[in-house]
Amino acid sequence: MGDLMLNISEAPAKFYKGKKNAQRPGGERKFKAVKRKPQDGVEEPPSKRPAPPKDGAGKKPKAVSSPKKVQAGRSEERPKGRPAVKTSSLFKNNPERPDIERSEVRQLQETVFSSDSFSALRLHPHLVATLTSVLEVSRMTSVQKMTIPALLSGRDAMVRSQTGSGKTLAYGVPLVQELQGVLPKIQRSDGPYALVLVPTRELALQSFTIIQKLLKPFTWIVPGVLMGGEKRKSEKARLRKGINILIATPGRLVDHIKSTKNIHFSHMRWLIMDEADRILDLGFEKDITTVLNAVNAQSEQRQNVLLSATLSQAVTRLADISLQNPISVTVAEDSTSDVATNLKSKVEQEDVDTTGFAMPEKLRQHAVVVPSKLKLVTLSAFILGKWKCDPKPKMIVFFPSCELVEFHHSLLSSVLPLRSPRKDEPVFLRLHGNMEQEERTTVFQQFMAARAGILLCTDVAARGLDLPQVTWIVQVSLSL
Repeated sequence: MGDLMLNISEAPAKFYKGKKNAQRPGGERKFKAVKRKPQDGVEEPPSKRPAPPKDGAGKKPKAVSSPKKVQAGRSEERPKGRPAVKTSSLFKNNPERPDIERSEVRQLQETVFSSDSFSALRLHPHLVATLTSVLEVSRMTSVQKMTIPALLSGRDAMVRSQTGSGKTLAYGVPLVQELQGVLPKIQRSDGPYALVLVPTRELALQSFTIIQKLLKPFTWIVPGVLMGGEKRKSEKARLRKGINILIATPGRLVDHIKSTKNIHFSHMRWLIMDEADRILDLGFEKDITTVLNAVNAQSEQRQNVLLSATLSQAVTRLADISLQNPISVTVAEDSTSDVATNLKSKVEQEDVDTTGFAMPEKLRQHAVVVPSKLKLVTLSAFILGKWKCDPKPKMIVFFPSCELVEFHHSLLSSVLPLRSPRKDEPVFLRLHGNMEQEERTTVFQQFMAARAGILLCTDVAARGLDLPQVTWIVQVSLSL
């Protein structure tokens, strides 16, 4: 402590006068200089007076302003008291609408319903009665008329038909017809006799509901569903008790194959892949391979069915590895609908042009090309106009991402003054992959039961779903 001196004083601090901008004891600097004013009646000395400018000396030459600075100066001139606000109209300075080349689109004239009824087939009377009373179906569609006899023969099949043509009943009816006749009777503890793979959770729920209705008179056959978003513990408990017709999404089924000991395929008789093209589009090709390997390891003799709306190269490859000597059922135009005994020869004969398009005859398509800043305005005006004109409007609007669905749902719900015919029904509903499964199921069921409503969704609801009385489908921001 000898080298350190501490000086503490209780006296008031002194004010130090120093030079201009000198450092004060408190650490601050005084930057403001005070200009002395001359007193009245006292004349400043000549040395302090400013020298008068000489002619032409001391004057800086005036710079010539450039046209840009002159224009900028004029634009900055404004009345005093008003802030400078740049305004632009939403409907001005829009780019010109480009000319779109209109390619020829072939109309798909497919006869959906046939004149034949289910009673014409050799089905169990209780199954026919269930189709008529519970499902309220009396006549078969074209794909059902061609597919059901082919599947009842016991052969593998590749079925191609447009979405919404009744492919679920096309494989559901022969599936239930065969399983109800198995002797001795199927026990719940036997495990899966049939496996149905679907691409999305919503389609899994829809297929489960239809199969459950078909099994109403055959109570000893138990259906079940496995899909993402559900509790794995609950699904494992159901698998432990036993499921005879298992409907699943590929990802969740692979999860149980790897982690659940109670799942086995020793009694497997049917393997059905519904909306196969959509399954491959979603990137489930590796999961399908894992499922096929697991099933082949325990059950080699079974009937395989592949259903698809399109016949792409990926679907053909999947058919090659999963089907054995299949029957090809193609339902297109009346002149081309047939049942072929060889899938490869059928594909070679068709020589499908992948650049062409085929559209159902009763479907009308419209395209609106607008600038980016007018998309929201155009969509809002379209929704508002259809809601005012149609007595029971029901619309599905597709967006490319979950974020856009959330944004438009929040905005349109608060801005558009729309009222539902029923007070307890919301006008705007949303559906996308980031939602919890319980909420997705509730929204799906609400929209199916609603008389009017607008569903904002991603492509999770794009394929295979039976949504009745929908009058308009809108696609916003087409993905290229």
